[in-house]
Amino acid sequence: MGAVSDGRVSKSSAVHRSQHPAILLGFCEAILSGNSRSRVKTRVATMDDDDDDDEAMRSNGGAVDDLSSRAGKGAAGGELMDVEAYAALYTGRTKVARLLFIAGRCGNEAMQLEALRMAHDEIKKGEDSHLYREVTAKIGGRLGPRYALDQSWADTVDRRAEVRKEKLENELTGYKTNLIKESIRMGFNDLADYFYDHGQLGDAFKNYVRTRDYCTTSKHIIHMCLSVILVSIELGQFTHVSNYVSKAEQTPEQLDLVTHSKLRCAAGLAYLETKKYKLAARKFLETGPELGNNYTDMIAPQDVAIYGGLCALASFDRTELKNKVLDNINFRNFLELVPEVRELINDFYASRYASCLEYLENLKPNLLLDIHLHDHVETLYTEIRHRAIIQYTHPFISVDLHMMAGAFKTNVAGLEKELEALITDNQIQARIDSHNKILYARHADQRNATFQRALQTGIEFERDVRAVLVRANLIKQESILKAAKKP
Repeated sequence: MGAVSDGRVSKSSAVHRSQHPAILLGFCEAILSGNSRSRVKTRVATMDDDDDDDEAMRSNGGAVDDLSSRAGKGAAGGELMDVEAYAALYTGRTKVARLLFIAGRCGNEAMQLEALRMAHDEIKKGEDSHLYREVTAKIGGRLGPRYALDQSWADTVDRRAEVRKEKLENELTGYKTNLIKESIRMGFNDLADYFYDHGQLGDAFKNYVRTRDYCTTSKHIIHMCLSVILVSIELGQFTHVSNYVSKAEQTPEQLDLVTHSKLRCAAGLAYLETKKYKLAARKFLETGPELGNNYTDMIAPQDVAIYGGLCALASFDRTELKNKVLDNINFRNFLELVPEVRELINDFYASRYASCLEYLENLKPNLLLDIHLHDHVETLYTEIRHRAIIQYTHPFISVDLHMMAGAFKTNVAGLEKELEALITDNQIQARIDSHNKILYARHADQRNATFQRALQTGIEFERDVRAVLVRANLIKQESILKAAKKP
């Protein structure tokens, strides 16, 4: 445990130290923590100053990294979410789904209208007239006549969709007549793409799955699996996600790095949904930097950092956190996109719990607007806090609850209740002196435990010797039946 600045009592003595060294060290930690936060703010301020240059570069296809970093700040910072920057991280239907999710849960009318406006603009680039009608109904004329229902556009899209659907079905019928596997596969795939573009996800799923019988190469199988995974995540059917990740990984040919990273992200989301946070953390940590912006129709690199970092804090011990997170060069690239997550992980490992918990509280409002993470925020935060408390108390014989409460930015009564729950769950071996507000570690009686192990060893030895003697006597008396020899 690197920092003893938060006022814990030394292992070597149950007598409390003077508070002056603890206060001095705590003051130094506050300076270091403040410096780390100022570095983050300076970096963000620099990127905001370059906003005009980024806009010009983006129009020419550049500045992708700067945009991602700035959007990561908007998506994960303590301030009000920058909806436009956040939405720029995604493409396709997931962009619309995330915007609508934000609009439905943000509780801020300005943010809600901004999200609905962007969702409306994105939908009009596609052909999902049903979703378009839903969004215009939610807007309800609050954004002016430009965002009112355009019935002529919706009718035109519907007519064009019917014509295209009929054409694709006729083509597929012809392919089936000719019995050409590749043509049939492409026919089902085109029909599935049509249903996906028009928001009919159930029909899209069925047709993607039907292409499986007509796949002739590993490339075809991988394409089919990725398509099914994408639709399954949008449908919320994460059992299918896990199954088709396994199918893709079992293909004979070695997967390329981008595909491997995509499958790791999909598996991580599936484990996250089922609250298997340790497995989810491992999958996100195995994601390579090759992912980049190649999977923005499902997940952004910033999401990998946030999901992987929080799941790791909630489920890893100190050794795993050091080896698999802090020393993971690949994952470090993702953490650089979300400085707040990087800083809170470093603070947690360095035992700067007040700073760590402050970062978590700043992140919380925007994490509750994340389409995949919102249901898990409270659980993850509780687990992280419990691990911090356990890690704080583990090395010491006694701890002053007043000083510990100060380290965790809480009151003594609240901290005492948390400790009681952890002691009851057998996660902390300790006793609480409620009068003096001191936590005493309960250590096992090593002398008694040694005698018990010696006695148990003697009993086991006696049993084994008796068994050997019985067998020896049976052999001596020729009382052991032998198997009959085959003729």
